[in-house]
Amino acid sequence: MLDYMPVIAVGFAASVGLAPLTRRLAQRIGLVDKPSARKVHQVPIPLMGGLSIYLAFLLALLMFGNQPAHLNELIAIVLCASFLAFVGFWDDRKELRPRTKYVAQLTVAFFCAAVGLRVDLFGNLLLDVALTVFWYVGIINAVNFLDNMDGLAAGVGAIAAFFLFLLSALQGQTLVSSLAAALCGALIGFLIYNFNPASMFMGDMGSLPIGFLLAVLGLKLRFATQVPAASWMIPILVLGLPIFDTTLVVFTRLREGRSPAQGGKDHTSHRLVAMGLHPRLAVLTLYAACVLLGISAILISFAPLEAALVIGSGVVVAGVGTFIILEIVRIKQLRKLKAETQQHSQKG
Repeated sequence: MLDYMPVIAVGFAASVGLAPLTRRLAQRIGLVDKPSARKVHQVPIPLMGGLSIYLAFLLALLMFGNQPAHLNELIAIVLCASFLAFVGFWDDRKELRPRTKYVAQLTVAFFCAAVGLRVDLFGNLLLDVALTVFWYVGIINAVNFLDNMDGLAAGVGAIAAFFLFLLSALQGQTLVSSLAAALCGALIGFLIYNFNPASMFMGDMGSLPIGFLLAVLGLKLRFATQVPAASWMIPILVLGLPIFDTTLVVFTRLREGRSPAQGGKDHTSHRLVAMGLHPRLAVLTLYAACVLLGISAILISFAPLEAALVIGSGVVVAGVGTFIILEIVRIKQLRKLKAETQQHSQKG
């Protein structure tokens, strides 16, 4: 594992150095995230943090992550991530329709499936491709959804990348280890500028390629020491927090008769704040949850099948319980808001 420390270090240092430059560029071209009713910040914040993250990631790979044995896969991954970074930049600039972003994500997903970066679970090409596309589009959007509070997406992404690095390094997977190490270092460096109070945001230029990279890293994990009946749980656990948040938000919005693509303060982080936590503490709480999920994934990677299923079941039970609690918080929050609105109307 020590062999990959330079990759993490270069990713970190490059991100720290590049972020002020991309922040200045964003201010110069007017690419800022303006305050609104569904956002937490009160002043315009420069975007393009995603550019510093992605450039730092690439620099770390170029300097220390050469993988001649996996060159074709590496080229495909970089091409897809670069395409999504461009789409994200265009969305930050012009606010693309959700349909346009979904088309871009589907294009990447089908391309990856065509070049072999796909699930191999069912032994049936059609089913494997369908699951592959669902996985890519789901994780990309989950990370995009998670970018709703200072430091949240970057921190959770860094933690997930770190555990993906550990898991892949323990299995001797050099390509996955290098990619995960470079991404982890770049995200940690960006957190210096993005943690509350953030001085810059990653924007979709960051969240879309980061989501893709985490998805492809999770998909490429292989475990010689674990049977498929348990190994499929490992990437899901590592990326469990983005998956949980997206499931919660989509369920809530459908239950309330809203489009899942419609933004709002209904994410896990917002509900923790509604419960009385400071935004910083809410983010740190979610970091802790992500760490626990990562530890669970490592335990499952070595545990016998019976123990692995027990651990996985325990996580599911905890997740369902948390889901119910956060839904109750949301319902109470809306009732309180409705009562306050009625009181204000009566006084008016």
